[in-house]
Amino acid sequence: MEHRRACIVVLHTLLLLRIADATMEFKNLTLPGQHPSPELVSQDIQRRVNVSITRREMLAYTNIDSSTSCLTGNPIDDCWRCDPNWHLNRQRLADCGIGFGQYAAGGKGGRYYIVTDSSDHDVINPRPGTLRYAVIQTEPLWIIFLTNMHIQLSQELIFNSFKTLDGRGANVHITGGGCITLQYITNIIIHNIHIHHCYQSGNTMIRSSPTHFGYRTRSDGDGISIFGSRDIWIDHCSLSHCKDGLIDAVMGSTGITISNNFFSHHDEVMLLGHSDEYLPDSGMQVTIAFNHFGKSLVQRMPRCRRGYIHVVNNVYSRWEMYAIGGSGNPTINSQGNRYTAPANRNAKEVTKRVETAQEHWKGWNWRSEGDILMNGAFFVASGEGLELKYEKAYSIEPKSAALIDQLTMNAGVLGSRSNKLGKWTGGDGGVEDDENDYGEDSDGSSKPNTMNLISSLLIALLWFMFMCSSCDPVMLL
Repeated sequence: MEHRRACIVVLHTLLLLRIADATMEFKNLTLPGQHPSPELVSQDIQRRVNVSITRREMLAYTNIDSSTSCLTGNPIDDCWRCDPNWHLNRQRLADCGIGFGQYAAGGKGGRYYIVTDSSDHDVINPRPGTLRYAVIQTEPLWIIFLTNMHIQLSQELIFNSFKTLDGRGANVHITGGGCITLQYITNIIIHNIHIHHCYQSGNTMIRSSPTHFGYRTRSDGDGISIFGSRDIWIDHCSLSHCKDGLIDAVMGSTGITISNNFFSHHDEVMLLGHSDEYLPDSGMQVTIAFNHFGKSLVQRMPRCRRGYIHVVNNVYSRWEMYAIGGSGNPTINSQGNRYTAPANRNAKEVTKRVETAQEHWKGWNWRSEGDILMNGAFFVASGEGLELKYEKAYSIEPKSAALIDQLTMNAGVLGSRSNKLGKWTGGDGGVEDDENDYGEDSDGSSKPNTMNLISSLLIALLWFMFMCSSCDPVMLL
């Protein structure tokens, strides 16, 4: 009996040791796509910004080439927008990323797919020519739009890996059920799309690949939901009026850049991290750069649980509760942003440690460097040994904060007023605060005048006739 009891004690001890070892390994978990030195990634962004600004200033001083007037100092835009023939090499965009999501290849190297049908009637057997048919394919695709479109989703739009959604040259609105779901996939670029009025959907069968469809429970109603995915880049989109978050990244997602977007008219804007207890999110790395957080936003810009979050060169035009919040000991690296506090004297603080006592958060690494604080805004920094930890990250001074209007002047969808059509045309300009106020009942539909409509139809007809002579029926180039 004693021998048996001793064996049980030994086995129990071994089990506890195995659990302890597993727990330690889990705490040191490295996610696929996680950068080993996040401070170096932060440093690289400032280096690129300063190089772009310096180049712009030098060219303006020497006046060598008047075409350089398009340079803004924004390293993403300066990478491709100054080429008047950018539309002839759309996939160059994939080489212009920065930050943790810079390795998102999207559909680079794949064929072009032209969305010709804005309908979304069948989520199990989507029709060729629709957006849903494109995003579920297994091959890399660079997805573009033949004309202005309002795509009213009937259910969440589930992507497969290696896709680029490129809305340049058209005015594309995605609304409805879902909306965009990136679940357990990699290498996605979403560029120049209006995403708004997304609501809950689900409890039905939805296709996620050419060979699989399955039952989906009720979705949250996020604009973009990133779930267990990596190498994601969301650039020059305009997001507002969704049921839950505008962008949520959870369940071990990492390698994400959210840049040049315009956010407005929403409560809980952005959630990064599933829960305080979900340890894999400690490996989450997200860059938030050159965005404009605009009119009628309340909180979560972002709200972080664990992970390393670099917030750099963004404009915050007031908030109702707070701008940046967190729990679960995330690292917040705030550089060169402009925070304008609301009139409410009780909401001047940029930061909020959510449901955490000071004795617990005082060691969290939250740092503000080179930020512009306006209308009484203040940032509560924290962290022991902070100077040493951030020495590399701040070896280049974030002087670009003084040029924040210039860096964010084109935030949001580009060319949204011009309604230029086709993959071979350009478009200039970002958005104003009121431009993305679609209204509570708005569907975001494009409403061109009669001449624009006739021109659009003629261009579409000519292009369709040309494509039919050289491509297969599903419009793959």
